[in-house]
Amino acid sequence: MCVGLPAKVLNIRDGMAIVDASGAQREISAELLDDLDPGDYVMVHAGIAIAKITGDDNEETSAIVENL
Repeated sequence: MCVGLPAKVLNIRDGMAIVDASGAQREISAELLDDLDPGDYVMVHAGIAIAKITGDDNEETSAIVENL
């Protein structure tokens, strides 16, 4: 099983993205995803954006993680 955390993309440059994951900002690789823009939400695993998700997905995932 792989665990991914939702994050909001704040900035993108040279295949890297600055994201906000529950208030913590970090730099991750965005090389796997096309058409990624600031304001988009992504699922992050091992420092890599692995999927683009919706804002609703982000809220649901964040609620689940908080309950754990």
